[in-house]
Amino acid sequence: MLALGRFGGVVVLSASVLGASLSTGFAAKDSVVTSSGLPVPRYVSLKSDHVNVRAGPTKDNDVAWVYTRSGLPVEITAEFENWRRVRDSEGSEGWVYHSLLSGRRTAVITMKSKDELAALYERADPTSSVSARLQAGVVAQVKRCAAGWCHVLGNGFDGWIEQQRLWGVYADEKVD
Repeated sequence: MLALGRFGGVVVLSASVLGASLSTGFAAKDSVVTSSGLPVPRYVSLKSDHVNVRAGPTKDNDVAWVYTRSGLPVEITAEFENWRRVRDSEGSEGWVYHSLLSGRRTAVITMKSKDELAALYERADPTSSVSARLQAGVVAQVKRCAAGWCHVLGNGFDGWIEQQRLWGVYADEKVD
């Protein structure tokens, strides 16, 4: 069966396993510690470029869609045994098996308008030089966040961005 994958092209649907770990000590203000011992909600990223998202937390549930972009950030909103309910930057939710999720922190650049570009600075200071301008939807690896700024890097860019421009880190979250 062929289906259009989320954030990618046509993919063949098949069963796969998924997973999660968390590398920072951050817990959201209203988080709940679960049976995994990790807080919910929390951000993680996709470990694979083929992640089945199911309607419910078992392999018996239908595949609702397939993510086809490794490193994409998702927010874990619930846990059931080895399954994690995730939400993406567009608000879509579904269940994935824990082993294809990673604690590696990534974020998506967000802007009010798709035509607007986000400034990436050399330092965590809006008066420093702009090292790049990033489009909405660009995925960046989050290295560190503090005081409203995040150090991010990706394919051809490395610098500091205002934390409010990212989906994949909480508003006042400190990431080390």
